[in-house]
Amino acid sequence: MAVPKQRHNKSRKNRRRGGQSGSKIVKPSLVKCSNCGAMILPHRICPQCGFYKGKSFLNVSPNTNKQEK
Repeated sequence: MAVPKQRHNKSRKNRRRGGQSGSKIVKPSLVKCSNCGAMILPHRICPQCGFYKGKSFLNVSPNTNKQEK
């Protein structure tokens, strides 16, 4: 089995592991729904109207109050 010849120092280890390597906050890209104009994630069914690429996939009823049940 391969064994490293020399030890990696702390700064080199921390640059690889922590710091800015995997902690970037990414703003989600949003697009307008072609049917209702709501901002949604691309390539997803619109949660407001239930349309995707101009076709209806979900029957979305208006928001109902949960206490009415």
